[in-house]
Amino acid sequence: MLTKPNAVIFDLDGTLLDTERLYSLATQEVVDPYGKTFDLNLKRQVMGGDARIGAALVINRLELPLTVDAFLNKRAVFLEKLFSNSQEIVGAGDFLAELNGKGIPLALATSSNSALCQLKLSRHRWKTLFSTVVCGDNPGLRNPKPAPDIFLMCARALKQSPHDCVVFEDSVNGITAAVAAGMSVVAVESPYVATDDLSGAVVIIENYQQKSCLFAHWL
Repeated sequence: MLTKPNAVIFDLDGTLLDTERLYSLATQEVVDPYGKTFDLNLKRQVMGGDARIGAALVINRLELPLTVDAFLNKRAVFLEKLFSNSQEIVGAGDFLAELNGKGIPLALATSSNSALCQLKLSRHRWKTLFSTVVCGDNPGLRNPKPAPDIFLMCARALKQSPHDCVVFEDSVNGITAAVAAGMSVVAVESPYVATDDLSGAVVIIENYQQKSCLFAHWL
């Protein structure tokens, strides 16, 4: 059982919002004209990491005649259409509200750039519950996940020791980053990640409806 933390840090895509499938759909739209397939193995390698690094990997692996900027610009067109209707992971909003109600500071640590982050959060009222939001294009962020920088930035902003923070994540890159930051991790199951790859997490949940049995002592 996880000790009640002084602060909780959440990833966004696949952790609070069911958007990983939207990234897959948008990426497939980009590679489709070239007769390529964005498969599960490639998805797992780029999931949760820096957008430019991921784009470069996809371009190289699929031998696409695109620059990183061209790839990302094409994908952004599809993402903007899809993200405006992004759905939350079951129970996520209620869980955030309960943590906030108990006075536990919340932070958001996402590899998405700030514009996409705002678009994804636009229809969700719980977006106001975060004391700190660090996006992938934050000028103070030197290294993306799987480096620990983004989580350490959140801890500093919350004025908390990393060891007193719990992170909710769904990707291997994110879990690796949180563990490297010295934080305990709760993994949210994903169809894109094998359960064995979540071994760095202390607890694995399907969704936030399990909060009553796993996190009752927090609430």
